[in-house]
Amino acid sequence: MSEAAVHDQPATTGGLLTSRLGSVVALFPLGVWTTWHLWENLSSWGGAEAWEERVSKPGATGASTIVSIVVFLPLILHTAWGLRRIGMMKPNGYKFFGNYKYMLQRLSALGLLGFLLAHVTLARIKPAMSATGYETFEDIAAHMHHHPPTLVVYLLGVLGTAYHLANGVYTASFIYGLAASPRAAKRMQILSLLFFGVLLVFGWGAVAGLFQAGAQFAPPVD
Repeated sequence: MSEAAVHDQPATTGGLLTSRLGSVVALFPLGVWTTWHLWENLSSWGGAEAWEERVSKPGATGASTIVSIVVFLPLILHTAWGLRRIGMMKPNGYKFFGNYKYMLQRLSALGLLGFLLAHVTLARIKPAMSATGYETFEDIAAHMHHHPPTLVVYLLGVLGTAYHLANGVYTASFIYGLAASPRAAKRMQILSLLFFGVLLVFGWGAVAGLFQAGAQFAPPVD
């Protein structure tokens, strides 16, 4: 195992099963859905109708009740599991790159928790109480272009999401024996870095599309 995985790996059989269950919940469906959700948001380059139909309107695949249940329940479970792991975190003084990744994984989790709370509130809860009942392309694009804090939060949120998920895949490869040898571990490291890059392209590409489209809209009045 890597240094990070060793320090984070429970010693008991029950702890190992809990760790595996936590990683499964994180990867399926959360990891799959997150990748798909970032890809769907690239429709921001297609304009308001394309983005709303694929992302925010009632009946859109990204906004359906079934998807919400499938995603939010595992998210709550993974968050509870992750916060418990953070509480058990024991950083050490070994100067290995894996230990820095271990710490960054936990810190990114805390950042993501704040980002997700803000994102769900602004993208789902607040719009549900508006006249349209869903987040409009004009609103998110105008905020992205004219409200710098929104742009910064989303850029950092995507960065944290990409790192947390990609590094989570790498760590899970040790738990499931996919990185049992140094050569296999190096291969999984490369794959996780490529996955990280793909997620960044999807997420930041979607943000760029919203930012570019926001120029045509008036600054939002909150």
